[in-house]
Amino acid sequence: MPELPEVETTLRGISPHLTGVSVASLTIRNPRLRYPIDTGLSRRLKGAVIERLTRRGKYLLLEVAGGHLLVHLGMSGSLRLVADATPAGSHDHVDMLLSSGLVLRYTDPRRFGLWLWHEGEPADHFLLRDLGPEPLEGDFTPTYLWQRSRRKSVPVKSFVMDSKVVVGVGNIYANESLYLAGIHPQRQAGRISLSRYETLHDVIRQVLGRAIEQGGTTLRDFVGGDGKPGYFSQSLNVYGRGGLPCVSCGGVLKEVRLGQRATVYCAHCQR
Repeated sequence: MPELPEVETTLRGISPHLTGVSVASLTIRNPRLRYPIDTGLSRRLKGAVIERLTRRGKYLLLEVAGGHLLVHLGMSGSLRLVADATPAGSHDHVDMLLSSGLVLRYTDPRRFGLWLWHEGEPADHFLLRDLGPEPLEGDFTPTYLWQRSRRKSVPVKSFVMDSKVVVGVGNIYANESLYLAGIHPQRQAGRISLSRYETLHDVIRQVLGRAIEQGGTTLRDFVGGDGKPGYFSQSLNVYGRGGLPCVSCGGVLKEVRLGQRATVYCAHCQR
């Protein structure tokens, strides 16, 4: 699924084309997403000026007068800017026609995404209020991570992927971060020292930051907001490489299922 860097890439791709632009119309072809799209959303957004776009975790927030539109890409969704006359495909569920003549098109083959309207502060929304800190912001610190891990018996990979602990560290980047930090993904979160969490914290920020700079990770179903794929997948060390040699020691990378997610690691380099 699109992870934080992919969502941030989408945000940066579409923001210049949406900010300060009004919504001419909203066409909802299929409202049956993870949560049904409100039938009144088209009326509510028509004529509204998009004041700014932000991101919270994997949620995109489009702010207009009176509220916010929450958009989540789900497992396979994407947002693209297309010309008004571009024919819609079978999985193109929502079109937002802008006053500029461009269309923000939402495509979602699996329909696990969402478009929800929220009045008031986004932080109060039931999908956002329990989220942990953003990994690239100041309240995400090594001490915070270590304190949250105390007496936790869950594997550290599951711990850092918990959105209530920190948002946006999805499966790809959890695999990569733990490898670069030299931490075994199955080690109990509560049995890891502060010094090792300092390393893991720094690596998470570096990995996510580098992925954003390179445009996110190219996934089968993901296309960036500007129509360009990401390139970070070219530099992955472990994800998707089970059974191949470790780039550091040459040993065979192991692959297991952890929390129903593919987990790849090097038994020699990660302890």
